[in-house]
Amino acid sequence: MPYRRLPNTDQARIRALKAVVVKGDICNVYDLAVSLKALTDARNFLPKFEAAQAYYTECFERQARAGRKHQANVKTARLYISHFIQVLNLAVIRSEVRIAHKEYYGLDVGNNNVPDLATESALAEWGRKVVDGENKRISQGGTPIYNPTIAKVRVHYDIFMDSYERQKNLQSLTARSLEALASMRAEADGLILDIWNQIEKRFEEVTPNEKRLDLCRDYGIIYYYRTGEKRKDSVEE
Repeated sequence: MPYRRLPNTDQARIRALKAVVVKGDICNVYDLAVSLKALTDARNFLPKFEAAQAYYTECFERQARAGRKHQANVKTARLYISHFIQVLNLAVIRSEVRIAHKEYYGLDVGNNNVPDLATESALAEWGRKVVDGENKRISQGGTPIYNPTIAKVRVHYDIFMDSYERQKNLQSLTARSLEALASMRAEADGLILDIWNQIEKRFEEVTPNEKRLDLCRDYGIIYYYRTGEKRKDSVEE
């Protein structure tokens, strides 16, 4: 015996509600298998749910497009910041820069390891420390680090920070749009459940069984066959 299952994606929810609304548009009101109240509720809710789903999709796609470019900025900024710190450490080893001056950059004077730059927040933090530290050391008469210069590091750090802030804003928009969409799903599921129950109740006396199922399918109900079950005809679901 086939069984029905409520939609579990937003697109499937929209299709289910659209099927009922379309049926209501073409059927005589007295022939409808659902109440006018249920049909009206579906008609009123569907545009709002579609708009929320479309806005979430737009936000997600915009974030994804910006994200690809942002990752290139992350990679470049990480390369320059890491390279600058390595060159600074070599200058300290060669006694070209006083070891105590590493504190200007927030670096540990006890080792020459490059800080962990794996996360974007760490990259934002260390980029700022490196720029501020080099500017402070130069202002006190220190010889600038070259290859890369702090000006070059600053350019790529600023590019990264711009896209970093933009990406955080886009992520926030996407999260809010998803939250708004998710808050509507319970109402969508409740409408669909009520409508589908009404439809099946209307056709419960129809025989044979496959004819009853087809009448229900015409209103958008989806039936699934268990493993080993087969329909008696070749009509596609």
